Amino acid sequence: MNIATLLSKAAASFPDRPAVTLGTNLWSNYKQLHERASSIAAGLINNFALTNGDRVAIAMSNRPEFIESLFGIWYAGLVAVPINAKLHPTEFSYIFKNSGSRLCITDKGLKDILDPTTVENKALEEIISVDSEYYRNLYVQTKITPINRDPEEPAWLFYTSGTTGRPKGATLTHRNLLIMTLSYFADLDPINCKDSVLHAAPLSHASGLYALPHIAKAANNVIPKSGAFDPAEILCLIPKFMGVTLFAAPTMIVRLMNSPEIKKANLKNLKLLYYGGAPMHVEDVKQALKVFGKKLAQIYGQGEAPMTISYLSRDFYADTNDPAFEERIASAGIARTDVEFRVVDEHDSPLENGEAGEILVRGDVVMKGYWDDPEATTSALRGGWLHTGDIGSINDEGFLTLLDRSKDLIISGGTNIYPREIEEIILQHPEVLEVAVVGKEHAEWGEEVVAFIVPIKRSKVNAKALDKLCLERIARFKRPKKYFFETSLPKNNYGKVMKKDLRQLLNIKKTQ
Repeated sequence: MNIATLLSKAAASFPDRPAVTLGTNLWSNYKQLHERASSIAAGLINNFALTNGDRVAIAMSNRPEFIESLFGIWYAGLVAVPINAKLHPTEFSYIFKNSGSRLCITDKGLKDILDPTTVENKALEEIISVDSEYYRNLYVQTKITPINRDPEEPAWLFYTSGTTGRPKGATLTHRNLLIMTLSYFADLDPINCKDSVLHAAPLSHASGLYALPHIAKAANNVIPKSGAFDPAEILCLIPKFMGVTLFAAPTMIVRLMNSPEIKKANLKNLKLLYYGGAPMHVEDVKQALKVFGKKLAQIYGQGEAPMTISYLSRDFYADTNDPAFEERIASAGIARTDVEFRVVDEHDSPLENGEAGEILVRGDVVMKGYWDDPEATTSALRGGWLHTGDIGSINDEGFLTLLDRSKDLIISGGTNIYPREIEEIILQHPEVLEVAVVGKEHAEWGEEVVAFIVPIKRSKVNAKALDKLCLERIARFKRPKKYFFETSLPKNNYGKVMKKDLRQLLNIKKTQ
C-alpha cells in the first residue's frame, strides 16, 4: 500500500478536475498532477539511484511544487522529510543529518542557504531548486506508477522538537496517513470533487497533511500567491472557489477577524474553518461564530498522532442554546473515530473523570516511533500508549479539556517553540550564568518568547548581544522578544527552575 495511490486513483476518476491552483490561476488538473508526480519519481530513481526507503527532504514556502514533489517522492517509494522553511541553516543541517536525507528539493530563496558547501551535512548529496531548468526537465521523464510499499513502512518524517532541545522525527507510516485521511471524512467533513482547500498554513506541517483527504476526493488545493498567510489575500480568495475549507491557528483567525477587509468580505463559499495548534479563548470563539457563521471546528493533536487526537465538529458550535455550550467550546472535544485517549497519573494508572493528569493516546494514527531514536520511542510509546506530555482532564461525557501544554512549550502564531533549545543557545554566551525561557501572553500571536537572564557577576551582557547570538544559531521567530536581567532564578528544593513563578513574575512586571 502506497499513500500516493490517493492521487493516482483521483486522476483516473477525475482527470479534468482542478488539482492545484496558485492564486486564481490553475496550476494543474488531476491528470497533470499525476503525470508530474510520476515523472518526478522516475527522475529521482534514474538520476540519483534512490531506492525504496531513501529519504528526500522538501524545504520551501507554500507553492504548487511542494505538492507534486511530495507525491513524486511517494510514487518512487521514498520517504518525504518536509521541513519548515523558516528554520535556521544549522537546524536544517541537523534534520538533514538525522534523517539521512540524500537530497533536498527547495526553491531559489533557500538553495544558496542550504548548499552543502555552506551548511555542514555529510548525507545530503544534492539540492534541487524547483525554479531551475533541471527540475522542469523532470516533467518529461518516463512516467511510473506508484511503487508498492508495506503499510508499516515510513512515508513522512514529521520533525517535531521536544524538551531535549533537538528535533525528533516522528515516523509516520503509509497506514498512519491513510487512517488520518479516513478519520477526516468521519469526523470533520465529507469532501467532494467540487470542494477546495485553501493552504494558508505551512504545507510542511498540518496543512500539508490535510491536503491528503482533499486529494483523495479530487478537491482543489488552492495556494495563495504570496505563499504565506495574508488576511486580505485569504479573504479575497474565499469567494473565488466553491466549498472552501481553511485550516488556521487561532491567532490567524483573530487576525482575519481584525483585518480591515473583513467587514466587506464575502464568506458565502466558506464551508469549514477549523483551528488547532493552540487553545482559542472562548470570547474569540464567540466572535468568530458571529463573523464566519456556524462553520467552525477544532482539532487537538500533535505530529506523533497526525491530525489528530480529539475534535469538536461544527455541530458542537452550532448548538449555542445547549447549557454546556461554553464548557464544550472551551474543551478540545471528544476522541477521534480512530483513537482512544485516557488521562493517567505519574504511574500511568487511569484517573477518574474530572481528575487532571497526562493525556495518553493509542490507535492506528499514532506514529511508528521517533526516527533513529529508540530510547525516545520506548519512552513515548511505553505500554502501547503515546504519552503526549500534555495535561488534561475528561468529563463524564468524554470531552477532553487541556489544562497545560507539553512541558514548557511556547506556541506563537500557531508555531511550536521549545524553550530549552533557545536556552542552550543563550548559555553559549560566556557572560551568561543562567537562563530560563518562557512564553508571555501576546494579543496577536498568542504568546511571545521572553528570556530571564542571570549574568555572571559584573558582566555587561545586554539584549543586543544575546539577540545577535540567537540570530546566528536559530530561526528569527524563535529568538526572545524581551530579556529580563535578574540576580537569580526561582528554584524548588531539587534545584529545578520554577517557570510557573517566572510567568507570575511577568504579570507583576506588566502592572509595574
